[in-house]
Amino acid sequence: MAWLIKWLLSVAAIGGLLIAPASASATPDQGVVARIYYADRTELAQLTGRLDVWEVRAAQGYVIAALSVAEWQRLATQGYRVQLEVELTAELYRPRVKLPGQINGLIGYPCYRTVEETYLAAHDLVARQPALAQWIDIGASWEKIASGGSAGYDLRVLRLSNQNSLAPKAKLFVMSSIHAREYAPAELNTRFAEYLISHYGVDADVTWLLDYTEIHLLLQANPDGRKLAETGLWWRKNTNNNYCANTSSRGADLNRNWPFRWNSCAPGLGCSSGVTCDELYRGPSAASEPETQATLAYVRSLFPDQRPVDDLTTPVPITATGLFMDLHSYSELVLWPWGFGGTPPNSDALQTLGRKFAYFNHYTPNQADGLYPTDGTTDDTAYGELGVAAYTFEVGTSFFQACATFENTLLPNNLPALLYAAKAARRPYQTPAGPDVISVTITPTVSTGWMVTLAATATDTRFDNSHGVEATQAIAAARYTVDAPSWITNAATYSMTATDGAFNTSSEAVTAVILTADWSAGRHTLFVEAQDADGNWGVPTAIYLDIGAGTLQGGVPQLTLAPPIGAGLLGANVTYSIGVKNIGVVTDTFALTVTSHNWPTILGVTQTLLAPNEQVTAPLTVTIPWDASIGAMSAATITATGLLGHDSVTVLTNLIVVYAVYLPLVSGK
Repeated sequence: MAWLIKWLLSVAAIGGLLIAPASASATPDQGVVARIYYADRTELAQLTGRLDVWEVRAAQGYVIAALSVAEWQRLATQGYRVQLEVELTAELYRPRVKLPGQINGLIGYPCYRTVEETYLAAHDLVARQPALAQWIDIGASWEKIASGGSAGYDLRVLRLSNQNSLAPKAKLFVMSSIHAREYAPAELNTRFAEYLISHYGVDADVTWLLDYTEIHLLLQANPDGRKLAETGLWWRKNTNNNYCANTSSRGADLNRNWPFRWNSCAPGLGCSSGVTCDELYRGPSAASEPETQATLAYVRSLFPDQRPVDDLTTPVPITATGLFMDLHSYSELVLWPWGFGGTPPNSDALQTLGRKFAYFNHYTPNQADGLYPTDGTTDDTAYGELGVAAYTFEVGTSFFQACATFENTLLPNNLPALLYAAKAARRPYQTPAGPDVISVTITPTVSTGWMVTLAATATDTRFDNSHGVEATQAIAAARYTVDAPSWITNAATYSMTATDGAFNTSSEAVTAVILTADWSAGRHTLFVEAQDADGNWGVPTAIYLDIGAGTLQGGVPQLTLAPPIGAGLLGANVTYSIGVKNIGVVTDTFALTVTSHNWPTILGVTQTLLAPNEQVTAPLTVTIPWDASIGAMSAATITATGLLGHDSVTVLTNLIVVYAVYLPLVSGK
């Protein structure tokens, strides 16, 4: 308390202090946290260009920032209204202690890994799944270069992709915690990697993403600064001691050091600072910092230059591929270029994907300069130099986010957004405008020759409209492909129908009956896509279908009418082919009872197809004799008996109607 009283007395004579403190401890080596009221965007830009601004509360007309004594005095002299944020200041100096029983993680925050623990986790993923993960050295931090390797870190990227897949691959690059004190982003990125690896081969969506996408994750973008932040310091910059040497304000802001539009804002706009001790110090030149150089070189190696003209007005072709993301904290925002002002030439498409992301993580979508102006940033460079669709997520509500909030809110909300990013990376300027496919279902395992129903919901409504409105359209079509997505050469597409009979609303239940007579045994992946009335196809959602050569775990038999459906069935017997070939040995008599509403001559007829312990070696058939006195059969019910249960399907002469059934048939797997 004594230090804070002394600190406040040092500025009291200047004026501007409106709130008395409650309590605190330690010494004020990091200053205090305060709110500064501003009158307009010009004053806001002046504040954000020099100060360590944490939040912008535009509706209330103030920012929250960390201030030194000199900064407080300067603001008061300039006539700004300044108020102490007592609780945030107290948190700034709260002693960091391990929780009871804590062994790993950051002090007091066991959910967040240290730099070393993050690197070890990545190394373990590679050791477990070398065909899916690579740990790539892309350069060195300032400390490592300055010390000759005795201190500091290598910058490393975790590359995730199925190296055995030769398919063309889209690329997603995600970097995190470029500002050292931002705990959550690095952990979110690491958890994303662990989720992908642990769900490969288990989740069909994750599996196809790693088969058809390269996902590059720079988990710790500022490892030198992060080591200082791990001690409880609210460190933002790298640790380059050439700037503001031997102080706690040394270093350069790595997110003002990238080359595109570096130091380009007009004086007074406040995009970055040329004062070495300022938290927004941009460095002496564009890409002056080794961390920037290493990351930029890697990004340039991933993405081709897709900008047709190097200006600020020519749009990137909508067929451009690749997606760049930078994870920060905090403020619960989804941001896209430009940060320095003006309208980006791909504005509509960038907004569409931004609003899609915000649907998942429930953040506010906005162009980056809507928060405050910036220059020399990562996402502006990725988009401005290479034409890559680029986004920043400001995750959570604190730099040192509580673990309970991270685990229960931040992580589960942002993982779906990152998964969608991987899906959209192939065509980020196109597919986000199309419908999403959700709630995909299918009987997971059947035997060759059985018929299954694929069902899903197609919806064009999943956008966050908290900042502008995204237009939605009616669903116009749905389709599926088998074992390869639709953009792969020679991938056959199959239409799905609207369950209610017409595509005319922005959300539609869709379905398809799939006959597996010619399918090989083993696992198959079905990719489901939908199209809106504007012609936009959305990203696919995948599901597995296993064709088993062993025990049937469910499904409906493939029932084939002979003569073909619609032929009238006049003067011919009806033969149903029951596709249960190669399922092993039945445990009981396999019989079918055939009944019909208007075919009394076969009511109750039972045909025994297999005796106990008989091996299934060919498709089974049951024949219904033609009875000219009755006429065409209107409907028949075939009931399988002698199994582990009794289930049925209804077959019409001109339409197969499948009901949910489950046939736990035989042993022999």
